[in-house]
Amino acid sequence: MRKDDKGRIHLKLVFYGPSLGGKTTALRWLYGKVEGLQKGEFTAIEDETNRTLFFDYVPMSAGGRVLFDVFTVAGQKRHRHQRKVVLQGTDGILFVADSSPDQREENVESFEELKLFLGDVLGRDIPIVVMLNKRDLPNRMSRDEMLDLLGLGGNVPIYETIAVQGVGVKRAFQAIAREVILKRMYK
Repeated sequence: MRKDDKGRIHLKLVFYGPSLGGKTTALRWLYGKVEGLQKGEFTAIEDETNRTLFFDYVPMSAGGRVLFDVFTVAGQKRHRHQRKVVLQGTDGILFVADSSPDQREENVESFEELKLFLGDVLGRDIPIVVMLNKRDLPNRMSRDEMLDLLGLGGNVPIYETIAVQGVGVKRAFQAIAREVILKRMYK
């Protein structure tokens, strides 16, 4: 959390997860489809195939003095250092897990890396919401299988999402926004 020179409070939210899991798709859906949010310019640092190279970023506000600086990270393994940099100063995490069975290992590696980077503040000082994305896949992993895979119990909010259609994305975003506001502003 930081304050700018106009007295506005900035809270940083980061979409984190494996490559091609749906982080950018979810953020683009929020940016393009959710009304009632004031949104700044969408910034994407991507390669020629539209894959995120460093991060995507958009500032959003529901009005008032609170702004959300929303980022995604590049999920490819070679961008580990960039992910660590983007996480600096984060106030909340939206972890986007890929429901495809062939992404089991990538989901686990990404979640373990997140826990390594944030340590014991993840879930305690830095709220997390998990999006089980791509729930429209016919061969998707079950919810229970994914939660077991990630080692998640009942204390983390879980949303089943289809980012390309926006299913569950707004609700997951509202959940992390609420958790971060409660944690940072109403300790």
